[in-house]
Amino acid sequence: MDFYTALGFTNNPQFSDDQGKCMVWSENIFLMIMTHEKFSSFATKPIADTKSKLAGLFSLSVDSVEEVNNIVTNGLKAGGTEPNEMRDYGFMQQRTIEDFDGHTWEVFYMDISKFPQQS
Repeated sequence: MDFYTALGFTNNPQFSDDQGKCMVWSENIFLMIMTHEKFSSFATKPIADTKSKLAGLFSLSVDSVEEVNNIVTNGLKAGGTEPNEMRDYGFMQQRTIEDFDGHTWEVFYMDISKFPQQS
């Protein structure tokens, strides 16, 4: 839970217990952190080994490059890993951080006014 708190999530104790924690990013974005035992009771497929295989990318859009850097820096201090350097696409800056289980988060800032125009 400390890793996700460092990223900026808050805990919703109403939906948390010793087998799972409900972490809230915004009014519409919630993350459930569960033990494998509890998660397997919901899963319809085998649980992926996300330390060695990519199971999905989760993206969080923020309001500035500084916020991207603060979130990733705080996540690194909480034990996360950054598998590559910041990517700068001109209109979007993106950093990647992985949690202890290897779940991959893309934190990005986008200035759509800098998006290349189609000709």
